[in-house]
Amino acid sequence: MTGYAKVQSTLGDKKLNIEIKTLNSKQLDLIVKLPAAYRSRELDIRALLAPLERGKVEFTMTEESGSSEAVLNEGLLASRYTALQRVAATLGADTGHLLATLAASNDIWNSDADRELDDTRWTVLEADIRRAVELTDQFRKHEGDVLEHDFHRHVDLIEELLGQIPPYEAERIETAKERIRRYMADAAVKEVDQNRFEQELIYYLEKLDITEEKVRLQKHIDYFRHTMATEPSCGKKLGFVAQEMGREINTTGSKANHVEIQRIVVAMKDELEKIKEQLGNVL
Repeated sequence: MTGYAKVQSTLGDKKLNIEIKTLNSKQLDLIVKLPAAYRSRELDIRALLAPLERGKVEFTMTEESGSSEAVLNEGLLASRYTALQRVAATLGADTGHLLATLAASNDIWNSDADRELDDTRWTVLEADIRRAVELTDQFRKHEGDVLEHDFHRHVDLIEELLGQIPPYEAERIETAKERIRRYMADAAVKEVDQNRFEQELIYYLEKLDITEEKVRLQKHIDYFRHTMATEPSCGKKLGFVAQEMGREINTTGSKANHVEIQRIVVAMKDELEKIKEQLGNVL
């Protein structure tokens, strides 16, 4: 399920932009991008993102550019200078510009931005990350509400189509009986055991009966609605219920033996496919 949130966090004179983007995925797949000074808190940040439960989640945190005072790492400079002087003495090399060369190295200067995150600043940042996660969830919930409305519409249509089948059933049974009589007439069968004929006719008609399929399909429709209304994170269960609905619809189609019922079955399959297409986006 897609989601998005952007929050700005203020840590003293620093401003951080926190951005969360989510796309649909079967598992929780976290991608965390942080400035170097905040990487020590990556595991904590991943734990804060865990409530998103599922999806490809990209968490990005960037610092707004600003002035920061550079601080000389004197110990690192001294150790490098001493080591290079020793090598220069061995080689008889000139060391006149050695200090200036070392001072030009970026890694011996630390800015305030390079400081690791202390507990006080982390408390502020943690609250802002939680807020970003909450906003992402709200975004996803809105999308979920739209999907729920869409599911209700398709399920209602399936139920409406199911209600269109009974008027054709009586006609279908009479057609089947007439077909059997015509076959017997064409075969010039003169003597018929009426009891045996009735038994065979009942057996044949039972194979065409779709009452159980209709009842089960209606129960699956009711359960689909109940699951949406009562269970959080119900995407997988709805997928299973949709499979059962498809099974009953397919069986109805295979037993239909009537052009209008087949038309209804095709329409129900079409609505069910629309549900299945969206179920992958539901948590």
